[in-house]
Amino acid sequence: MTSSNANAAPDSEAPATAAPDRTDAIANGGPNGRPLRIAVPNKGSLSVSATDILRESGYRQRQDSKDLTVSDPENGVEFFYLRPRDIAVYVGAGTLDVGITGRDLLLDSGAAADEVRALGFGRSRFHYAARPGTIGSIEELAGKRIATSYPGVVRRHLADRGIEATVVRLDGAVETSVQLGVADAIADVVETGRTLRQAGLAVFGEPILESEAVLITRSGAGTPTGFEIFRRRIEGVLVARSYVMMDYDIPDEFVEAAVALTPGIESPTVSPLHRDGWVAVRSMVPRDGAQRLMDALWQIGARGILLTDIHACRL
Repeated sequence: MTSSNANAAPDSEAPATAAPDRTDAIANGGPNGRPLRIAVPNKGSLSVSATDILRESGYRQRQDSKDLTVSDPENGVEFFYLRPRDIAVYVGAGTLDVGITGRDLLLDSGAAADEVRALGFGRSRFHYAARPGTIGSIEELAGKRIATSYPGVVRRHLADRGIEATVVRLDGAVETSVQLGVADAIADVVETGRTLRQAGLAVFGEPILESEAVLITRSGAGTPTGFEIFRRRIEGVLVARSYVMMDYDIPDEFVEAAVALTPGIESPTVSPLHRDGWVAVRSMVPRDGAQRLMDALWQIGARGILLTDIHACRL
């Protein structure tokens, strides 16, 4: 909807100016017409999931993996596909406004960028590992050599605990560094632990870091124009992925018991049915446990119970 013209004050010589059109502001990223510039992982484990959530949020995405940029003027954004490790650097420097990257990569970069929203995918856990019987605690790392692809994360973790050790940066295959005599221990992503066991290593101590994909912006730069709309869209998809819409019919006398099981976000919708003494109930419920909830509703008299996926929402 377009706002009406604002009239100039009687004693002003300035002509009346039109208030910014809200639709144009969204389409152009803000009143200044500059699109929101967003960095997206161009490959790796984060890339597919990041592209999926952006597409589900209504944004245009690249059709060819060789494309480096995609402009989406209708939504006031422009996407840049970059190495995941470089994204925090571009955002921290102010070259780009927003980025999707891993928490591990953000912390390792040391860039002037802040995490503003966890995205729930690309989860990983970082641990120390060494040959069994050689190092059994984080404190025993003092004076040792630690090989890792994430020196920034490891140095910060050690410094926070007052431990002095030598951090050896490797770009990959850090598991072999102990066998080759390059390091006494490693710090790396651990999933099943199979690769570590094959290298004769065992995890010790608490996790260094639990990482996942995160949304980042530049530190101390304020909220970029158009970012709140972008964040609401992303959050709408994340909520939609966590909930389903449940519909069911139930006799009047059991409505209170049923609504107690399905309270919804604000309140469930209860509508009378043509069949006397029955009502229809609609409510958002958590996806996890939805089948058990259907069983419970059936037990108290609900019928015609349906679950429907939610693709996006605004709460």
